[in-house]
Amino acid sequence: MVVTADPAGMPPVRAAAPAIILSDVMRVFREADIETIALRGIDLEIPAGEFVAIMGRSGSGKSTLLQLLAGSDRPTAGRVVVDGLDLSRADERERAALRGRHVGIVFQSGNLVPFLDLEENVRLAAELAGRPIDRAAARVSLAGVGLDGREHRRPTQLSGGEQQRAALAAVLATTPRIILADEVTGELDSSTARQLLDLIGRVHRDARMTLLLATHDPNVAERADRVLELRDGRIVSERRPR
Repeated sequence: MVVTADPAGMPPVRAAAPAIILSDVMRVFREADIETIALRGIDLEIPAGEFVAIMGRSGSGKSTLLQLLAGSDRPTAGRVVVDGLDLSRADERERAALRGRHVGIVFQSGNLVPFLDLEENVRLAAELAGRPIDRAAARVSLAGVGLDGREHRRPTQLSGGEQQRAALAAVLATTPRIILADEVTGELDSSTARQLLDLIGRVHRDARMTLLLATHDPNVAERADRVLELRDGRIVSERRPR
């Protein structure tokens, strides 16, 4: 917690710690004698409940940044703190627990199990996160993203937009505090993308989850509270669209 003084002499106000802190983060990939610098000294704080869009061309470092925040990769240098856990020092068990219980990840591909129906996919996601739910709760999660009546369909029987909504339902069933979304509209037509973004925006407003969304589409970024632009592994600009 951060304690701030009240000029009127009232008791001090305790401000919640940021959901995400990055301090001088670098990520360097080495293969034989070839060195690729993906992130170059990133400093960033994201308050709990903020919606941040991360923009940049392919190769700018967006996906690498999300992988570090998910705990699926480690920084070469610097500190990555997510929901109070220093991922730079955490072991694999601690990082897996964070991913399972506090951080939800939505991939561009949807990441659904193709031979399970939607209800089974949602229940599996919740079980893997250590928060098992029954069929009724899984159906509620699917209904919340507009997929009521489709619980027994398999991912291959859905459109791209429906698959992304099902993936979001599976993430929401784990009740995460932070959601990381990587180019979730990249393979959708403009109308379907808009519907998915409307849904994500509603989820963010209702649950006040911290949301990081990597995108190359400026129309997507305009929905965020804050927009960061990455270029060659550095944050080169920051703005608030609204």
